Amino acid sequence: MAGSIALGAAGVDGAEQVRGEVRERGPVDRAMLHRTEGTRTYPCGACGGQLNFDIASQKLRCPSCGVYEEIHAAREAVVARDLVEEMGRLRARQESASGPVITGEWEVKCQSCGGETAFVGTLTATRCPYCATPVQRDDVHNAPARLPVDGVVPFRVDEKRARELVEKWVAGRWFAPNDFKKYKRTGSFAPVYHAYFTYDAQTYSWYEGERGIEYTESYRDDDGNTQTVTRVRWYPVAGEVARDFVDVPVLANDTVDRSRIKALEPWPVADATGYSPEYLAGHLARTYDRDVEELLPEAQATMTEVIEDTVRADIGGDQQRIHSLRSNWNALAYKHLLLPIWLLTVIYADKPFQVYINGLTGEVSGARPWSKIKIAFAIAAAVLAVILALVIYSALHRHGAHHTSVRTPPSRRR
Repeated sequence: MAGSIALGAAGVDGAEQVRGEVRERGPVDRAMLHRTEGTRTYPCGACGGQLNFDIASQKLRCPSCGVYEEIHAAREAVVARDLVEEMGRLRARQESASGPVITGEWEVKCQSCGGETAFVGTLTATRCPYCATPVQRDDVHNAPARLPVDGVVPFRVDEKRARELVEKWVAGRWFAPNDFKKYKRTGSFAPVYHAYFTYDAQTYSWYEGERGIEYTESYRDDDGNTQTVTRVRWYPVAGEVARDFVDVPVLANDTVDRSRIKALEPWPVADATGYSPEYLAGHLARTYDRDVEELLPEAQATMTEVIEDTVRADIGGDQQRIHSLRSNWNALAYKHLLLPIWLLTVIYADKPFQVYINGLTGEVSGARPWSKIKIAFAIAAAVLAVILALVIYSALHRHGAHHTSVRTPPSRRR
């Protein structure tokens, strides 16, 4: 294959030979690294086809000949990085080295068929549109001016199960247009790894507020009846609380419905393993649009809500008021993870509607259009049902009135 070097021909001593050089290296990497293109593919050792990460088996599988191959990357826990130190190093590297372009469109030539494959925006893994070869853009994750991926939580929900889940979700949208429900024919359904940062922090907070104690009072109203009312007696309070956080997730991708994806939580990020591109083979993947420092305020906002709950518990009483709250954020750390989401995109009335499925838990969240005709029909049916009920009620009462008779007492009968 012109312009490429095959990796994976290492000797038994764990070394590889590249252009006459012998280099020591770690775990075996069967990827075909195309240095002229900055991409990689995973050729099948049996037939030469392209290996995909198979969700059901959690192995690499060739769709052409059905051969399975083990993932050679060792499963190991992901270690958090010190946020301040890493961002300092990143800023220094960015001043001296330029990373790859991740906005706009970036094209490479497919090494299998020669067709041009477009990588748009922060997409880092896709398929060749001409021969369906899974292609990964290798230069982004290894770029000196980018934060590297620390770990990945591989897909667990396979395509069969994902389609069952989205079918159930779509079928339950009673007022969606019928054309929307034809998503199987008109929609795009794909597994996509999205970029996340998870945050760790040790916090110490000072607060001032009030503790409210409820009590009841009795009184007589204007009619002389006894009534009770609940009142609150407030007492000033101040205190300190400590709270530690581990793996608070924040989505690092734009051009998605962040509130819908937020509804997919919680993520079992404790199951993340060290990053290996093998888990991405055959699946779409994105790198981050905003870095860990830019998203820190969003993570802190989530943590602050928890801190406020902790403060209220510390204040005690029946009700609480928080007048001031100051927090120190210590031992800030992060992990850059790729988390799996099944994405259904349907274009309806020239507008995209997306449904997201948590690729680990199967939680579904999405948007759908509303059918004006179905809504109007439902309203008309409801109005008609009310009118019909009133007519029946009125008819029954009229019928009862016509059959009412007055009997003559026995003493007056002749």
